[in-house]
Amino acid sequence: MNLRDLEKQTRDIVLDIIDRSAIKKGQLFVLGLSSSEVAGGVIGKNSSAEIGEVIVKTILDELTARGIHLAVQGCEHLNRALVVEKQVAEDKDLEIVNVIPNLHAGGSGQVAAFKFMTNPVEVEEVVAHAGLDIGDTSIGMHVKRVQVPLVPIRRELGGAHVTALASRSKLIGGVRATYTTDPIRKF
Repeated sequence: MNLRDLEKQTRDIVLDIIDRSAIKKGQLFVLGLSSSEVAGGVIGKNSSAEIGEVIVKTILDELTARGIHLAVQGCEHLNRALVVEKQVAEDKDLEIVNVIPNLHAGGSGQVAAFKFMTNPVEVEEVVAHAGLDIGDTSIGMHVKRVQVPLVPIRRELGGAHVTALASRSKLIGGVRATYTTDPIRKF
C-alpha cells in the first residue's frame, strides 16, 4: 500500500465528512479504524502500525486545525474504550480508565493516537457529534442520537469499507411543530 496515496485519500474523506456533518469547534469526532481491513486483511488479524499512524495523524491534523477533538475507538479487547486528550476528558467529565493500548489490544489507531496526541488517556465512552468508521468497526455506540448516516466521498480506503455518521437534534412536537433547517441535509 502506497502510504502517500493513503494519506491523500484519508484527507479527502475526513474533509468531506467534516464539511457535511456540520461538526463544530469544541465537539468530538470519533474514529473507528481497522488497519487490517485497510491492508486487505480481516479485522483484528493483520494490524499495521504504519497504516494506523498515517490515518490517525492525517485525521488528527485536520481536526485539530479546526478545533475539533478526536476520540479514537479501540477494539472489543478494550471494551471499545477511546483515546482522547486528557484535557478533553477533564473538560467533558469523561470517565478515564487505566489501560495503555497495543497493536492487538486497542489497535493501530489507538497506538497512533498515543503517539501523536499531547497527553492521551483512555476513556470508557464518549458522545461524539460525528465520526468515521474505517473497516466496519461499529462506532455508533459513541455518536449521539439522532444519528445521520453519511456516504463518504470514497466508500473504500485500501481494502476497508468506509462509513460515517453525523448527528442532529431530535425533532419533537409532531405535526404542529416547526423546525429549524437541518444543517446536515440542508432542508
